[in-house]
Amino acid sequence: MTEVLVIVPTYNEIESLELIIGRLRQAVPAADLLVVDDSSPDGTGELADRLAAADERIRVLHRAGKDGLGRAYLAGFAQAITEGYTYAVEIDADGSHDPAELPAMLDLARGGADLVIGSRWVKGGAVRNWPWLRQAISRAGNAYSRWVLRSGIRDITAGFRVYRVSALKDIEFAEVSSQGYCFQVEFAWRLERSGHRIQEHPITFVERATGRSKMHLGIVVEALIRVTAWGVAATLKR
Repeated sequence: MTEVLVIVPTYNEIESLELIIGRLRQAVPAADLLVVDDSSPDGTGELADRLAAADERIRVLHRAGKDGLGRAYLAGFAQAITEGYTYAVEIDADGSHDPAELPAMLDLARGGADLVIGSRWVKGGAVRNWPWLRQAISRAGNAYSRWVLRSGIRDITAGFRVYRVSALKDIEFAEVSSQGYCFQVEFAWRLERSGHRIQEHPITFVERATGRSKMHLGIVVEALIRVTAWGVAATLKR
């Protein structure tokens, strides 16, 4: 069995799924791919099944309904643990993350990192086709999270990641309550707080060319509230 499981969560990604799967097969041909679909009404799940039927390294996990990005990843992580993979990869289905960066990120994990983050906000990282307001929100959100949580991670909200599966075992999944934007913050912070080694690898993030972004104001507000609460609670425990 391969050592790498790439987890691709989907909800209404029929326009981009086949392309990202093809790019992943080129970048990491030895990896297994797990598409986690939340009963997409646009037929994404059915397309994933057809792709899986043609490629033994692709599998599909169908969930009963739209239950959030965080729970999709937790389901994928649980499968990575149960099936004995060494590394679990997070990547968006919309093509905003370049799979060609994965070999370098996996090398960092093999070199000892427990979490490798594809980072927009370190030297060499960049963002393309984002309006200035969205860039400002992302930068401000990361800066606020670093300050409140006393974190050293420059892009703590990033969703392109390689986890060492043994490190995932140190996290109580039942205690992870946040979703989306905030899920990424919480998971990285939990690993950082527990002393795991985290490295950031510069990437160029490219805004999706098809489909609609899942980001909305409610996700940002949730993140601000939760990050503030975690920071206050951590301070009071000192």
